[in-house]
Amino acid sequence: QLQLVESGGGLVQPGGSLRLSCAASGDTLDYYAIGWVRQAPWKPREGVSCISSSGSSTSYADSVKGRFTISRDNARNTVYLQMNSLEPEDTAVYYCATAYCGVAGPDGNFGTWGQGTQVTVSS
Repeated sequence: QLQLVESGGGLVQPGGSLRLSCAASGDTLDYYAIGWVRQAPWKPREGVSCISSSGSSTSYADSVKGRFTISRDNARNTVYLQMNSLEPEDTAVYYCATAYCGVAGPDGNFGTWGQGTQVTVSS
């Protein structure tokens, strides 16, 4: 049974950077496309980014394109989200999940979810 655990969140100033990790256990990550989704209070859930099972294809929401980079290291059974030029609007709980990938991030078929990691961007 696949399990996902996010880590790397924290408090960062605007313009700063964080790298989130999504570590898998219980199954090889090679089989799964992985999406990052964020949830902020009083905002809709937003798909942020997605990466195909092989890592050959990536996609991003317009709100993060050019600032965030998704990658994966299947040998380490881990997916990463490098977040640069962070803005207060990026504040949210970030989740990784198995998903289908669309052109602007994950596009449904969510399966296994991690527990989430809090990202707070504030001065």
